[in-house]
Amino acid sequence: MAGAPQENTLLHLFAGGCGGTVGAIFTCPLEVIKTRLQSSKLAFRAVYYPHVQLGTISGEGMVRPTSVSPGLFRVLKSILEKEGPRSLFRGLGPNLVGVAPSSNIVHVCSAGSAAFITNSLMNPIWMVKTRMQLERKVRGSKPMNALQCARYVYQTEGIRGFYRGLTASYAGISETIICFAIYESLKKHLKEVQLPPSPTNGTERNSTNFFGLMFAAAVSKGCASCIAYPHEVIRTRLREEGTKYKTLIQTARLVAREEGYLAFYRGLFAQLIRQIPNTAIVLSTYELIVYLLEDHAK
Repeated sequence: MAGAPQENTLLHLFAGGCGGTVGAIFTCPLEVIKTRLQSSKLAFRAVYYPHVQLGTISGEGMVRPTSVSPGLFRVLKSILEKEGPRSLFRGLGPNLVGVAPSSNIVHVCSAGSAAFITNSLMNPIWMVKTRMQLERKVRGSKPMNALQCARYVYQTEGIRGFYRGLTASYAGISETIICFAIYESLKKHLKEVQLPPSPTNGTERNSTNFFGLMFAAAVSKGCASCIAYPHEVIRTRLREEGTKYKTLIQTARLVAREEGYLAFYRGLFAQLIRQIPNTAIVLSTYELIVYLLEDHAK
C-alpha cells in the first residue's frame, strides 16, 4: 500500500508525458509557422514598405518603414514551396526531449516554481529548437540536425549562446501562473455544476467531466497566451542568429520603436489555433492512457 501513491504519481507523469509527446508531434507545423511569424527576418523581408511621415518635431520628413506581416497561410505556402513539407517539423526532436519535464499538472505556486526550474534547465534545448525552426533551406538541401545545430551554436557563441532568451522565458512564467489560476477556478466551478453520480448517468457524467476539463484547459491557456504572448516574440528575437537584440528590455523597446506594438502579437493566431487542438490531443491521450493502465491494474 505504501507504494501506491508513488505508482499513481508515475502513472500520471507517464500519461502526461505521452500526451505531451503526441500533442507536440501533431502541432509541430503550427509551432514552426508561429516561430517564423515572430522572427524579425520575416518582418524585414519582402514585406516591408517605406512611407514618408511628415510633421516630425524637427520639421523634416522622416522615412519610416511599415511592416506588413504575412498571414499564417502565406507563410505555410512559402515553406511548402521553398523548403518542402519536412521543414514543418523542424525542431521536433528537441521539442520531444523537453516536453516530458513540463507535462505534470500542478497548482499555481508549484507551477511557477516548476516553470522556473524547467526554463533554466531546458533553455539550451529550446534555443536549439528555435534555431532549427528559423533555419531556411532550399528544397532538397540537407538542413542541420539537432546535434549539428548545437555544435554550431557552441562554436559561434559559446556556452552563453545556449541561454539566449532565458530572461524572456522567466517573464513567460506569468503565462503559466495565469493559466493555472484560471484553470483551477474553472475546474472548481465545473465540480459545483457536475451531475450527481447514479447508475443511469455514470457514462454521461464522465463524458461531461472530460469535455468540461478540455474546455477549461483550452480557455485558460487561450486567455494566458493572449495576455503574456509578447514575451514569446521577444524570446524568439533574442534567439536569432547574428541578432541586434541583446536584452529583454532593449529588445522590447527596439521592436516597439521600429515595428510598432502590434509586432508583439505576430504569430498569435497560429499560437491560438495550435493550443486548441494541442490541449485536446494532450488531455485525450492522457485520459486514455490513465484509463487503460488503471483498468489493466485492476
